[in-house]
Parts: sequence; structure tokens; C-alpha cells
Amino acid sequence: MGPQGQGSDRQEGGLGLKELVDRVPTEPGCYLWKDAAGNVLYVGKAKNLRARMRQYVLGEDERAKIPFMMSEVAGFDYVVVGSEHEALVLEMNLIQQYHPPYNVDLRDNKSYPYLALTKGDLYPAIKYTRERHRPDTRYFGPYTDARSAKQTMEAVRSVTPLCVATCAEWKRVRRLVQAHPDDADIVPLICAENGRPCFDSHVGKGPGVCCGAITPEEYARNVEQVERFLLGHKSGFVSELEDEMRDAAAELDFERAGRIKRRIEAIERLDSRQQVMFPSPVDIDCVGFWREETIAGACVFIVREGRVIRTCDFVLDKGLDVDEGELVSGFVKRYYDQTSDLPAEVCVPCLPPDAAPLEGWLWERRGHKVAFHVPKRGEKAHLREMADNNARHALMRYELKTGYEDKRTNEALLELESALALEEPPLRIECFDISTIHGRFTVASMVVFTNGYPDKSQYRRFRIRQPLEEANDVASMAEVLGRRYSPERMADGRFGSRPDLLILDGGKPQLNAARAQLGELGLDIPMCGLAKSDEELFVTWDDDPVVLPSGSASLYLVKRVRDEAHRFAITFHRELRDKAMTVSILDEVPGIGPKRKKAIRRALPSMAKLRAASLEELEAVDGIPAEVARDLYDTLRAWADEVPGAGASGDGASDAGVADGGAAEAGGPAGA
Repeated sequence: MGPQGQGSDRQEGGLGLKELVDRVPTEPGCYLWKDAAGNVLYVGKAKNLRARMRQYVLGEDERAKIPFMMSEVAGFDYVVVGSEHEALVLEMNLIQQYHPPYNVDLRDNKSYPYLALTKGDLYPAIKYTRERHRPDTRYFGPYTDARSAKQTMEAVRSVTPLCVATCAEWKRVRRLVQAHPDDADIVPLICAENGRPCFDSHVGKGPGVCCGAITPEEYARNVEQVERFLLGHKSGFVSELEDEMRDAAAELDFERAGRIKRRIEAIERLDSRQQVMFPSPVDIDCVGFWREETIAGACVFIVREGRVIRTCDFVLDKGLDVDEGELVSGFVKRYYDQTSDLPAEVCVPCLPPDAAPLEGWLWERRGHKVAFHVPKRGEKAHLREMADNNARHALMRYELKTGYEDKRTNEALLELESALALEEPPLRIECFDISTIHGRFTVASMVVFTNGYPDKSQYRRFRIRQPLEEANDVASMAEVLGRRYSPERMADGRFGSRPDLLILDGGKPQLNAARAQLGELGLDIPMCGLAKSDEELFVTWDDDPVVLPSGSASLYLVKRVRDEAHRFAITFHRELRDKAMTVSILDEVPGIGPKRKKAIRRALPSMAKLRAASLEELEAVDGIPAEVARDLYDTLRAWADEVPGAGASGDGASDAGVADGGAAEAGGPAGA
């Protein structure tokens, strides 16, 4: 180990953290950042230790988590190795040893099921296990579904008879071999004379070791076939069985030929349940991810000989709080350190930053080249998308099973109470946002989160009434708050109860306008302004903004509230703009009056649908004569040529507002 440094605000022999890093060697190795208590916060590797560690202490690492991690760092260790490849292996071992909070790791950290062959025995048996440390045993997996692992074991034994490690008769034969290792050649004779068949040998799943029905050489061939089967290499296996079946039939041994035929049919039944993804017999792993703020789902589609033979799902303890490349790298290291089934190609959403040493490590383990690939089109890209979708469902199942969302929401409310100096957790949060385009079609949205979740029945949207020659978010915010928190609205049950926290999408100017407006109304509601650039919360009681920790539950909730307010506002804005453009075009067509306008807007409610309508569709609108429909069609074509792409954004935007249940102020039940 190298020397342990001290934090930048402390000194050790007169040296701070930066000076100690300057003394780190420039060789390859691993570094361990530690806190004041000596706990490992992060493990990393580098081709040049000093250069990489200097990026941390000088603030040159642009990852969002690094400033927060370095604020906790009080020292470090490092280990010098001979090459970047050795550093990669050491890094994985150190991560498994310390489980640092800032490294990507499996969230549940449980042991996954494997299928194993006890290769150290004269008659190797197959078993279901969660341990993976015996040197004389070959492991296949990991499987993330215990039922799937057990079903695979039964399917394997229906294809090729093999003993199971739980069989009492197999254990008896094993003890016999261990007691008389020099007499291994005559064990089948001893078993034939004194042994009794187990139940599995009666039903065809056991090869009859217990009663001397198979020699060690024949049994070894069965073991080899099972290994190839579990690795997904079935094509050669089936052709061998077909040759064996034909030989048995030629020798008139129809009973053996029938048994082999049933084994081939069992393989075909397994293949019929799997979709052929590739026309060529490729061996690849497609890795998909679905990231949320602080956790992520991962799914691996394992393709052997062009067929998906297995999928594995995992939940990771990092999500959007780390770079995608870092997430891919961390998962690849953890997953392929646990499995011995390595493909020729790994399809990932992006190349990990340490792709070259990872490929070298996998090549060394597999004995053949392993390459990373980012597919953009074709079957591999399609399978990668399927893996992403399965990762999303894996994450949803985890959250539902563990109650993760509820726990994180409660944590977020408590963190906001503390960070914003509130008297109680903000169970009702109201957030406002302004949407405009150069002062035209200016609207505001109000979204409500109750107990940390969207309460869409309480959403409201406002048209800004004051005339604006240009965009003025401050004046618009003051107007909408004055209308929302007027005595009439506060007494209106349809607007709900008084909020515990008011969030404004904007910085100091919006906050000052809101503070002045509520002061005129005699209201004292806790409020903050969320700046978009640095995600800072401006508050009324301090000149400096409140910065919520990156990746924290509270920051995730605040951003979610802000994004929902922005989405709801821009949806209403686009809807009004779309309707205005539709009406203006209809006004240009002779023969279209108020009644025909209504008929056209009922049939084609958005500008995009009106522009895309054919002449036949326009003629089919009730009350529209053919000649008027033709004039409208020609006007739409001419307008499209003059303003290409105009109005296309309106399609579907108004539908979102209807689906959310928000009442528009223009004629809605909550109108003002």
C-alpha cells in the first residue's frame, strides 16, 4: 500500500491532500479514496495514478458525484501494479472487498443461483447452488430466477441423463470411490453386484451409476454433452445424437434408438419456445439498462448459436447519478467476474471508458477474443432494445416488491423539511411554471404533489391576461400567483388546501416577485425558486442558494415536480398556439363561417391533423361543400409551402392536457 494522505483542510507533516497526491507514482495501479474514519468511499484504477488522482483534487473530473465525494475525502491509499490489465483485476477485487458507496454495485448484493458440475468426482453430478468457490467444480450462470435455474436442470437431465448431487445412491457411490481410490476401475462391477437403482434411473433421468449400468468413460461423454448444452452449443450435440440414433437402428437396437429420439425431441421442444433472433449461429450477450435517479435495472440476453437461451435481471445501486459509460463498466466487471460463460461479443448501449483493458481481461478468461459493440441497427440493435425494456420491468418489479418508491418519497419529504427549514414535511407541494413565445400565447401551469406523488385532479392552468409585448416571466408569475392565492381562490374547495411548500420554476427574480405578491395578499407560505442551470434552490431567508446533494431523494423529487410543471405548461401553450393557427387559416377560406369552423375543428381537432388531411377527408366533414373543401385543401397546401413544419408540434399536445385532468381556466370548472 502507498501512503495515506489527509484532507485538504488538514496537514500531515505540513502536506495537504494535493501535495500528497503530487508524490504518488506515475505507474499503473488502483487508488482508494477514504473518509476521516478510514472507510473506503471509492475505488478506481488508472494507467497513471498521479495524473488520474490529480483530476480529483483539482476538480477536473466533470462527473456530478465527484465534488460531493471529495468533500468527504480525508485520505487515500494506492496500490501499484505492473499493467492496466492487472489494475482492472485488482479494482474488481477491491470493490467486492469494500463495497464503496460511490462505485457501481449490485443493489441487493445477494448470491445468485448457479448450476454446477462436480468435475472433481469420478461420476460428476449436477446441482443447484448459490456458492461459487470450489476449484474442482464448474459453474454455469448466474441465474437471477431460482425457478428458471431448477427448470433448466430438469430440462438438461431429460436430454442427457446425469446424476444429481442430492441423490442418496450417488453419494453412496462417491463415498465408495473416495474410500477405495485405487479400485476406481472396478466400481461399476461393485455397483452392479451390490447396488440398487435409484428412482431417477427408473424414469430415465439418471444414467444408472448406482447399479453399474454405465462405465466412467460413457458417463464422461454425458458430462461433456451437458456442459455443451448449458453453454448453449446444441447444434453439434443434436447431430451427434442423430448419428447415434441411426447407428442404434442399424444394429436393430430399437429401444436405445427410441431413447435417443426422445432426447432429440426434448431439445426441439426447448428450441420451439425460443425465438430465433439471428440467421447465423452467433454467440453474443446483449446488455440493456433502465436508469432512474439513483438506481438502475440491468438485463442480459444470452444468445448462443443464434438463439436466446437465457436472460438475467439485476438491480444496480447507481442510476442517472453516474455517467452511462461508468455504469456499463461497473456492471460488466461485476457480472463477468461471476460467470464462466463468456461470449465472443458483448452488445452495450455505449462503450465503457476502459473498454480496451476489459476486452483484454475477458479475452484472457475466455481464451478467445471478446469485443464490445454498440449496435445501431439490425437484429442486434433490436435485441438491445428488448434488453432495455426488460431492464425497465425488472426495476419496476424491484420497486414494487421492496416499496422502494414509498421509502424514497418519505425520505425526500424529510430531507426537504430539513434543507428548507420548514416546520413540517411538505405534504402538499404546488409548483408554477410560465410558457410563452415572445410574449404571445403566454400561459402558466400549477401542478400539485400530495404526499410526494402527482395529484392530477388538482392541476390547474392559466392564461395570462395582461398584454405583453415580449416574454416577461416575472410579471406573469406575479399575476398567476395573485389569482391563485386571492381570497376567492383560497376559499374555493376546488383549488384544494393551502400548500406546505411553493416551488417556482426560476431563480431570484421569480422568487422576489412571488414574495411581494403574497405579501400584498397577507400570506406567509414557504417558497423557493429552482434555478434550471445548477439545480439550486433560492430561498427567502438566505442570500445563498440551498444546494441539495447530487443523487439525493429530495433533489430527485424537486426536479420531478419542476419537470411536471414545465410539461403541463408547454402542453397548454402548444394547444392554444395550435388552435390559433387553425382558426387563422380557416378565416382565409371563403365560405367558412363560425358553424363550419366548429364542424372542421370537431372532425380535425389539431393543426397537425388538419394539415395532414386529404381532400376526401375534408369533403367528408359534415356541412362542408365540395368546393369549400377544395379551397381549404389548396389553402393548406399553399400555407405548408410557405411555412414548412409550422404547427406540427401541436399534434397530441392538447391530448396530454386532457389526460391529466387539469381544468383550463378558459371555461374550466376552476376558471377565474
